[in-house]
Amino acid sequence: MSTALSELEILRRNSLNQLRELGINPYPAEAFEVNANAADILANYERDKTAYKNISIAGRIMSRRIMGSASFVELQDSTGRIQAYLKRDDLCPEEDKTLYNTVFKKLLDLGDFIGIKGYVFTTQTGEISVHVSEFKLLSKSLKPLPIVKRDEEGNIYDGFTDPEMRYRQRYVDLTVNPDYKQIFINRSKVINTMRSYFDSQGWMEVETPILQPIHGGAAARPFATHHNTLDMPLYLRIANELYLKRLIVAGFDGVFEFGKMFRNEGMDRTHNPEYTAMEIYVAYKDYIWMMGMLEECLEKIALAIHGTAIVKVGDHEINFEGPYQKLTMYESIQKYTGIDVSGMTEAELKETCKSLNIEIDATMGRGKLIDELFSEKVEANLIQPTYITDYPLEMTPLAKKHRSKEGLVERFELFVMGKEIGNAYSELNDPIDQRERFEDQLKLADRGDDEAMVMDDDFVRALEYGMPPTSGLGVGIDRLVMLMTNQSTIQEVLFFPQMRPEKKARITTDEDFVNAGVPAEWVQAIRKMGINTIEELKTANPNKVFNDLGGMRKKLKLDLVMPSKEEFSTWFA
Repeated sequence: MSTALSELEILRRNSLNQLRELGINPYPAEAFEVNANAADILANYERDKTAYKNISIAGRIMSRRIMGSASFVELQDSTGRIQAYLKRDDLCPEEDKTLYNTVFKKLLDLGDFIGIKGYVFTTQTGEISVHVSEFKLLSKSLKPLPIVKRDEEGNIYDGFTDPEMRYRQRYVDLTVNPDYKQIFINRSKVINTMRSYFDSQGWMEVETPILQPIHGGAAARPFATHHNTLDMPLYLRIANELYLKRLIVAGFDGVFEFGKMFRNEGMDRTHNPEYTAMEIYVAYKDYIWMMGMLEECLEKIALAIHGTAIVKVGDHEINFEGPYQKLTMYESIQKYTGIDVSGMTEAELKETCKSLNIEIDATMGRGKLIDELFSEKVEANLIQPTYITDYPLEMTPLAKKHRSKEGLVERFELFVMGKEIGNAYSELNDPIDQRERFEDQLKLADRGDDEAMVMDDDFVRALEYGMPPTSGLGVGIDRLVMLMTNQSTIQEVLFFPQMRPEKKARITTDEDFVNAGVPAEWVQAIRKMGINTIEELKTANPNKVFNDLGGMRKKLKLDLVMPSKEEFSTWFA
């Protein structure tokens, strides 16, 4: 990232200095009292015009039309955009017209934050606007915003649309593409609806440690760190399950937590290294009860956002009204592959995976082999909400053994649009069985499985004090928001998704330009044209640069003869 300033950035810094010379603080400390917003005015002015005689509103200048002694600006606040009308003689009733003629017309720019006071009226063209009686600069913008152009049909041209730039500079994205704000408004509704529903049931929201001495509660690779004072390793949590179950042991009937989880794994359109999960544990319940609870919760969320249980996702209409389809793990594999794996040994499963061209490795035990087979051949078929139930014992070290099916556990995962968004168990509360399961996980770790769980002696000790029958559920909030907002990538529902380090361009000196073939006398003009690196020069359109160079020569009044086309072409060699 170059620190060289473009011509527009230089001009804005000059404006900044001129404002200070006029005694205007471009970043004032005092509060600006706001009593109205754009959405409220546009929605309610026609119904009650007397309520908007003395309003105060603030936001960014997004466009403006200067017409001599009067001007229009479009102001954008957090709720939308509204037009404001500024008249020179209203703002400057005395002889000194500096505030309008110099400050407003010459020193303010698109992107600046201003506060305005005045009254609302309707223009001759029928547009609700604010007639400004006074304005105040609240923050000077030193970088120009991308200009997003729309035609009469609303189609966008020259927009800020590159995904990497949008995710990396979300502050710019949401300013110039305000429609994307609705995704995050709906994300908040998802969480608040869940929280309200749980509160209504009498379950308590709690907080558990993010830094943990043992990474437990899931099969995943953790992020490791070190605490200097305690001189001990710590891990960013991969799950909060074991701490929440300790609270059930402590006597709480229902606890839940919305929190960040961290898994040191791959990144793709549905995975981010840190993500938000909700986990809830309710005493005296089982996984069958949890299915009904989850269906009721998801239907409430769909209704809160869309007013209907049917949600448009891609080319599908997903119905979140229960009851949902149910298939056991073995039934689903047999349905979509025609193969019954229920009685297969680890060796037989490896041969089956190889015959289906499923990539496996030597560290995989029976549980992981079945999981890989399911992921490759079944998941993509599960479009409507579907519970996959009754998992093999080896796949789930923390779930209770099935009450009637040998070798299985009482677990379900909810799949929608081919992706898992919820995972639930009848929780294992037998401490002896739990210790044996942990020991089996240690054996997998010895074989090289870096996602195997580790022994948590304190959690086993907690179970030895007694934990009542309990059902637990984890829901991936990011994936749920993707569904509810019809987004195909997790990055679209995260304000700040994880990104690779931004490439920083080496600052190009005048000498660098000369060495690249640009005559020293032309370097100033090249820079004024916004070309600040050799890379920018080499990738520019030579014909456009040549034409712009002629215009810049006149603008800067350079007493130079234009280079010939042949000479000029050497600049790009």
